[in-house]
Amino acid sequence: MYRNFMDIKPEVEKALDEGTPVVALESTIISHGMPYPKNVETALAVEEVIRKNGGVPATIAIIGGRIKIGITADEIEYMAKADNVLKVSRRDFPLVISEKLDGATTVAGTMIAANMAGIKVFVTGGIGGVHRGAGESFDISADLEELKMTDVAVVCAGVKSILDIGATLEYLETSGVPVITYGADSFPAFYSRESGFPAECRIDEPEKIASLIRTKDQLGLRGGILIACPIPAEDEIAFDKMDVVIKKALRECEEKGIKGKRITPFLLSKVKDLTEGSSLEANIKLVLNNADIGAKIAAEI
Repeated sequence: MYRNFMDIKPEVEKALDEGTPVVALESTIISHGMPYPKNVETALAVEEVIRKNGGVPATIAIIGGRIKIGITADEIEYMAKADNVLKVSRRDFPLVISEKLDGATTVAGTMIAANMAGIKVFVTGGIGGVHRGAGESFDISADLEELKMTDVAVVCAGVKSILDIGATLEYLETSGVPVITYGADSFPAFYSRESGFPAECRIDEPEKIASLIRTKDQLGLRGGILIACPIPAEDEIAFDKMDVVIKKALRECEEKGIKGKRITPFLLSKVKDLTEGSSLEANIKLVLNNADIGAKIAAEI
């Protein structure tokens, strides 16, 4: 039934039919995560990394109420420039589709659409999680709930460092979500290679991660898998330095009364300003690294 609301790009459909590796990509990073033209340049560069690894990229978005599984370069440009593009998580699909609106899919939204299309691997920058101060605000990303119930492997650079990483890892453990750290003994913190939290499960080879994904599916265990890839050492920003910047941005966020979906875009923009653009460059590098690893994992499934 949901296929009635979905358009699969011919290249992606052919790859799915033939068993060619397909990697899902989100569109929130285009519409809400980066400024123009860096958003377009990064989206196209990420797609190219996947192609170089023998895979087919499927950037997911909603345009005019249609779920797009794979969008064209012109559509990426449109999503980067269009006004009134909504951030779409699970709760937002019915509204955006029924009203024929434009929507950029979050981690949760992309997982849902990828699962509908039969795509097993999804690459993003970092996932949402438990916000700092969630004990009072109850602000917990829907990404975590989606990881609990949707069968897609998410390749990222860990939890966005603006969040409470420890609480997020506890939430994932309680939810039964396997958390793998790729090639490192410390769980990464998005801009930084180390978060201060140990890797509960370190795996160094893409083929072994692919084997774990297959085994989980064969066991009939519902839910996603989180694969956290540290940013390359030459591109990282030290955790202590970023923590000072993030705390300053959080204070301003609180002072301005910014809440809900507006928090993450505000904080990322503020952090970019406070780091004089170095956080944006680190964000780009880590996404490209995730795409390289994610494509290699998809090729082994």
